Amino acid sequence: MHDHAHHHDHDHPHAGGNSLLWGVVLTLCFALFEALGGWWAQSLALLGDAGHMVSDATALGLAALAAHIAKRPPSARHSYGLGRAEVVAALINSVFMVTVIAFIVGAAITRLRQPVAVAGGAVMIIALVGLFINLLVAWVLSRGERTVNSRAALLHVLGDTLASVAALISGIVIYYTGWLPIDPLLSLFICALILYSAARLLREVLHIIMEGVPSYLDLREVGRAMAGVEGVSSVHDLHIWTLSSGRVVLSAHVNIPSMENWDSTLARLQLMIDDRFGIDHITLQPQSQAGTVVRVPAPPE
Repeated sequence: MHDHAHHHDHDHPHAGGNSLLWGVVLTLCFALFEALGGWWAQSLALLGDAGHMVSDATALGLAALAAHIAKRPPSARHSYGLGRAEVVAALINSVFMVTVIAFIVGAAITRLRQPVAVAGGAVMIIALVGLFINLLVAWVLSRGERTVNSRAALLHVLGDTLASVAALISGIVIYYTGWLPIDPLLSLFICALILYSAARLLREVLHIIMEGVPSYLDLREVGRAMAGVEGVSSVHDLHIWTLSSGRVVLSAHVNIPSMENWDSTLARLQLMIDDRFGIDHITLQPQSQAGTVVRVPAPPE
C-alpha cells in the first residue's frame, strides 16, 4: 500500500462569504439595468459593459456553486470528491464569455458600416451609475475575506470599472461631438478586455484538465528538495497536478536504504513538502535500494 498524507491544517477557501454574495447581487442587478439602458439608448458600449459585468458575475456565481458542490465528501464513485466541479464551471463560463464577445463584435462591425443614432446623454448617465456601482462593489469586496477568490473577484471588478469608463467616454464624445463610430470602437475595446479574461481562464482550465503541474511549482525543484531529505536516496515517478482550486496532489516513488527509519523519513518528507511547497495531499511509495517495492500499511486517519 501507499503512504498517504492528508493534513487539514490548511484552509482552501472557495468563493463565498457575505461580501462576495453582495458583490455578485449588485453586479447582476446593475448589469440587467445597464443592458436595458444600452438597448434603449442603442449603445453597444453599454451593452458590452453589461456583458462584461454579467460574465464576471456568472464566473463568481458558478465558482460559488461549484465550491458548494466540491464540499461533498468522497464517495465510492468519486474517490477524490467533486472538487473538479470548479473546473467544469470555469470551462462553462469561458465558453459563455466567448459567446458574448462574438455577439458584440458582430454588432460592432455592423455599426461601423451602418452607424445608428445613440442617445449620448443617457449613455453618460448610465455609465456614470455603473462606475459608481463598480466602485461600491470593489469597496465591499475589499472589506470582506482576503481569500484567493475574493482577490480574483476584485480584479474582475477593476476590469468592469475600466469598461464603465469606456462607456462613459463614448457617451461624452457622442453627446458633445455627435461622432457615432466611438461607440462601436469602444465596444470592441471592451470585448478585448473580456477576451483577455476568457483566454486566461480557458488556458488555466485546460491546464488543469490535462493534469499539468501548477504554474507556481517547478517539478525538478520539488524532486531535488525531496531527494535532499535525510534518509532519501532518490526520487522517481514524481507527479504533481491540480484536483481543484487550492487542492494540489503529489505522488512519487521514494528510494530508501532500508525500511528501518521509513516512518521518520516519511514524516520529514511530508513536513518539507507541505511547508515549502504548500502541498498537503501526498502519496509516497517507498522502495528499497535494490528496487523491491516495500508495502506498508497506511497510517490511520
